[in-house]
Amino acid sequence: MNMSKNDKYSFYLSDEDWFNLGKADAWAQKPRTPPEQDPQAASLYDLGYSEGAIERPPTVIH
Repeated sequence: MNMSKNDKYSFYLSDEDWFNLGKADAWAQKPRTPPEQDPQAASLYDLGYSEGAIERPPTVIH
């Protein structure tokens, strides 16, 4: 079985976590890597990734 790195976390992440992970990956300009074995998590990840791609990441204040 060939699992993506996200598939091993499918049982531990909430729906909100998947959404936020997708958004964070988009902000970091990482390739889109939704989980392959969990359609709901993949959908939430893709939704977050799409939103993150059109939003600017939060500004870090030093």
